[in-house]
Amino acid sequence: MKRAFSIVLMAVALFTGNANAQKPSPAATATGTLANGTVITINYSSPALKGRVIGKDVEPMAGKVWRAGANDATVFEVSKDVTISGKTLPAGKYGFFTIDNGNEWTLIFNKTWKQWGAFNYKEADDQLRVNVKPSQAASATERLTYTVHPNGVVSLNWGTLQVSFTVK
Repeated sequence: MKRAFSIVLMAVALFTGNANAQKPSPAATATGTLANGTVITINYSSPALKGRVIGKDVEPMAGKVWRAGANDATVFEVSKDVTISGKTLPAGKYGFFTIDNGNEWTLIFNKTWKQWGAFNYKEADDQLRVNVKPSQAASATERLTYTVHPNGVVSLNWGTLQVSFTVK
């Protein structure tokens, strides 16, 4: 009986460990420090395309608010006040959302940073909205990836999509 119980416990531990190792959208962090010492940290879950088409089979969908990742809303944090497209974003944590408007994307920094997806997103809680032009990435990326460059350029890459903006 004791041996059977041990085998069951071992099987549960192996299954649970294996399931966690194969999460479809694992947690990821992108961080960078600007020349003035400002630290930018982006916490997100990184979905994979798996042959799906962005805007058709998988978010972001045109005209809809997207959590800019998977699972919890993406969290964008700055250690000091910054400007993005000439508009001030105070130091702090923000829910980071986007809207694909075709030739232009709206980037949203929302005061409610702790939320699941975009299901409880409220425009009234937006701290800042800016519009940027998307571009084609030099190479395709299977998993959604954020990069924070030392010069302040922040990039979201997924498939051949690239959405970049500069933090000063």
